[in-house]
Amino acid sequence: MPLNYSKWDQLELSDDSDIEGHPNVDKRSLIRWKQRDIHEKRETRKLKISAIGAEIACNGVLAPRLRETRVRLGSADGGLKYFQQLVERLQTTPSPEAPPTNAKDQPTYDAMMLSLLLQIWDGARSLPADEREAAVLSGLDNHIKQLAEHTAKLEKDLVIEENEQRKHITSEDIHEGFESKYTPAKPAPPPVKNAKIDVPKKATTTKTTEFEVLNPAASSSKAPSPSATAPKPSPSDEEEIEEELPELTPSLERFSHLPLWGYEQSFNFIQANRDVVVPGASDALLVAAFRAESKGRFAYANQCVHQSLLLQYCDKLGRDGVRLFFQKMITGDQRAVSVFVKDVEGTYSHLKTRAKAAAAETSEEQKEQIQLVPENPSATISFNVPDGPPPDDLRLEGPGTEDMEVEEVRQALQMRWDVFEGFPDDLKAALKVGTLEEVNKVLGRMDVKVAEDVVDKLDVAGIMSFVAGGVRDETGNVDEEEDEENAK
Repeated sequence: MPLNYSKWDQLELSDDSDIEGHPNVDKRSLIRWKQRDIHEKRETRKLKISAIGAEIACNGVLAPRLRETRVRLGSADGGLKYFQQLVERLQTTPSPEAPPTNAKDQPTYDAMMLSLLLQIWDGARSLPADEREAAVLSGLDNHIKQLAEHTAKLEKDLVIEENEQRKHITSEDIHEGFESKYTPAKPAPPPVKNAKIDVPKKATTTKTTEFEVLNPAASSSKAPSPSATAPKPSPSDEEEIEEELPELTPSLERFSHLPLWGYEQSFNFIQANRDVVVPGASDALLVAAFRAESKGRFAYANQCVHQSLLLQYCDKLGRDGVRLFFQKMITGDQRAVSVFVKDVEGTYSHLKTRAKAAAAETSEEQKEQIQLVPENPSATISFNVPDGPPPDDLRLEGPGTEDMEVEEVRQALQMRWDVFEGFPDDLKAALKVGTLEEVNKVLGRMDVKVAEDVVDKLDVAGIMSFVAGGVRDETGNVDEEEDEENAK
């Protein structure tokens, strides 16, 4: 098979034998002059090609405008009146649109049109009035024809110059045929905010040196190690530290709204968004499901659980877990689909139960309650529960009863009994037990206003009493009184 070397014909080479000059001129100067001549001709050709292209583009804008003007002038609504209006508009409100060149004082398209129309009008002005319109139309036709012929000539010259330019290979024609570059892989997306990442513990070995002493008992009192003396956080301090939960990223937010059992859509979304399969994404979706369930958005909570389990299954299947899981789901593997569906339903049911329990606990914690608490720690609250209404033959006996009226005492005892009988059964049972804890339980279940009314009735009826505990020391008061008497 013959080899084709024709492409090397465009390579311009020269050696010392190609350059013949005057013996009084050194060859190095001749070589430099030859090179400069080649570069100057090349640059001149480039400028000429650029100028021809710009002129062809300008004529391409002017030609349609001239043809449109010719059509309007030849119509019934045109004539010299339209011609005069067009000239006036081009003179008063010309458009700033101009050819895209860097030439100084580059005229706009409207300025070129105005110059051409004024040339045509100068030729028709000297004619009689009835011949001016025909002269203007004839002048436009001649200019349109000349512009088309000039543009065709420019296009031929452009082809000739471009062919001449392509005859020789220059440095501008050099381009990369192929290239091999190393493109590093994209870094792995970061984990979800506040995600818990299990860091593998490294096994560390420590060397200890033991010294043998003569008196072990004396050396046993060693200084405690810093780890032994470091204070450990108390359980109350650990409870005060609130655990920050994982949060949804924008990609996970969109991922959580995908429909249930839409395996193909989820697979396409994961392929387009790498930051979905990251540590903590499954936990963030479960947190979002719990919050949605608490707010009554049950359908969205179920979707979050579904998408969270998708990521969990992909993670458990190993490095190629995403492909393996969705391959089974999309192809409809009945065994795999049934296991996954059952897991989704069970997880959502458990989450629903936990959300209800958390809501109940929150409502109980936030509910305002009335509780009886003694102000003094040494004091106690006791309850005197009446056994029944006062008897008919009520008698007052004992010291201090001389000044008491029987009827007043009867009314007080009857009022106590009526108040006690007006209480609910659970409160009466708690009062009979007589402990403050039982009474507070019943008061905690009551409404605040009802509980306040009950406490007032207990106090007014004398069923509730405060007893001071401990032994009162009054010896100091006696000594103070003796000191005051002695001072007097």
